[in-house]
Amino acid sequence: MITQVRSYEGSVQLLMVNQFTINLGFYMLMPYLAAHLSGTLGLAGWIVGLVLGVRNFSQQGMFLVGGTLADRLGYKPLIVAGCVLRTLGFATLGLVDSLPALLAASAATGLAGALFNPAVRAYLAADAGERRVEAFALFNVFYQAGILLGPLAGMVLTGVDFRITCLVSAGIFALLSVVQIRALPARRSQDAKRQDAHAGQGVLTQWRGILANRPFLLFSIAMIGSYVLSFQVYLALPLEVRRLGGDGEFGTAAVAMLFAVSGLTTILGQTRVTAWCKARYEPGQALVRGLAAMGLAFVPLLVAAAVPVPESGIGLWLLAAVPPTLAALLLAIGTMIAYPFEMDTIVRLSGDRLVATHYGLYNTICGIGITVGNLGTGAALDAARAAGMPALPWITLCTLGLVCAAALYGLHRTGRLAAPPTSEPLAATV
Repeated sequence: MITQVRSYEGSVQLLMVNQFTINLGFYMLMPYLAAHLSGTLGLAGWIVGLVLGVRNFSQQGMFLVGGTLADRLGYKPLIVAGCVLRTLGFATLGLVDSLPALLAASAATGLAGALFNPAVRAYLAADAGERRVEAFALFNVFYQAGILLGPLAGMVLTGVDFRITCLVSAGIFALLSVVQIRALPARRSQDAKRQDAHAGQGVLTQWRGILANRPFLLFSIAMIGSYVLSFQVYLALPLEVRRLGGDGEFGTAAVAMLFAVSGLTTILGQTRVTAWCKARYEPGQALVRGLAAMGLAFVPLLVAAAVPVPESGIGLWLLAAVPPTLAALLLAIGTMIAYPFEMDTIVRLSGDRLVATHYGLYNTICGIGITVGNLGTGAALDAARAAGMPALPWITLCTLGLVCAAALYGLHRTGRLAAPPTSEPLAATV
């Protein structure tokens, strides 16, 4: 893998390492923030939910703005600004205890993600060129490595003091800011250069043009399912483990195994899976297979729902741990199949124009979908318990994956996942 990384330009290598470090700093803090707010600071549950919700809302709601700014101002300024803002936000979370300050810090951390996420992906796509799919496969390896190691580092630091966790995380982002200011080449998007000749064209005109890109919107909606399904590693699967295995040491270890299986599978297998799929499938075919695999990931849980639940012993432990772990493994495989082609398809459907803005809108659409999907999943879990139908959530999630796979199949068969003509003038497409 190191050889593959070295085969790319220095900017691409730096973006991959940056993403690992970004996720390391983020995930060493965020899993422990709720406990700090409710325990150390003694805040009410609704206030904890408000602080966490503000971060998510500010990120999802501002992705489109962040992408638009990246296309207009260049990718590097937005990446640096996001890292600086997250430095300030995470440091503040560890040093204040008043609600207004906590809300401001939480909003800042969310806005930071909205600034650098579209810019990073657009920059990577631009500098990777024809090797975008392989570059995004490697990018996902670094991404997952940060998610895997971040909570472990945070657990050690939070065991001493959560404020130390905040300051270390802030220090990581401060270091990232300095490294990127010094080492990341300035990169203006082609759209920023074109806009010099179309200075009168407003942001709203560009947004209307993107919203008129029907294949892109249909693709974005179809891909919502992949994000809802992959998020179940954090929602439905841990709840199922604890429903059967309890909240003790076994339940904690089994939940940790879910995350380890998901992360390690991606780290060890992503580049091989991508190379295998690229040699055999068109991008649309790979996306269909990835979504189908994610939907079928819940079949082990569906089968387990038909098995009588033992009262105790190793049989109960196996039933609590094995089906969710298999589901996490299959979700990871499905994501590995789909993710690099998904990122590449966004670039192709944009026609290589306003790429960061397209990524921003895509993230917003999927973020809204995740929120709605998680509400639906939670309702299905509650309904399953009330009605004594443990299979209901798994049927729902399996159906969602297969429906989204069918939608992608339709888009692929009708040619809507192909790149639009590149000869159209900018004003006609944005």
